[in-house]
Amino acid sequence: MFSAYQLSDFLKQQPSAYANISGSSSYPNISGIVGFYQFNDGVLLAAEVEGLPNSKKPCESSVFGFHIHEGSECSGNAEDPFANTGGHYNPNKCPHPAHSGDLPPLFGNQGYAFMAVFTNRFSVDEVINRTVVIHASLDDFSTQPAGNSGKKIACGRIIRMSRLRS
Repeated sequence: MFSAYQLSDFLKQQPSAYANISGSSSYPNISGIVGFYQFNDGVLLAAEVEGLPNSKKPCESSVFGFHIHEGSECSGNAEDPFANTGGHYNPNKCPHPAHSGDLPPLFGNQGYAFMAVFTNRFSVDEVINRTVVIHASLDDFSTQPAGNSGKKIACGRIIRMSRLRS
């Protein structure tokens, strides 16, 4: 749908919605933004995150599960600081990894990750007030119900972008 040049130019535009990502108290350096751009035939999601855990060991994974969750709050308890995000967004009751909220993983590069994906699994309107969650481990794309991607380390609530008025 896009060439690299067109994508770069497009991402300069205002998204339809966004989520500001913040890390839990155990991962306070994580921050970022996820933009949601609505098209007629799907949504372009673009995520940019920094402060991800960065292993100094060779061959140790810096890949993180990344999902839209059904809950509307990035809050929880001492054991799970983002417990109120609930499970993966899955309105059609599909098995994992066919949940509407299942996304490609984030690949950390010295603590930084950028990822863009085009999907028709949801519209922007369907995910407003839901949450985007980064998990500590790679999603294995097979374990039920959620891919065994470990604890939730960062979260952001998806909100509609206010249109600028002239």
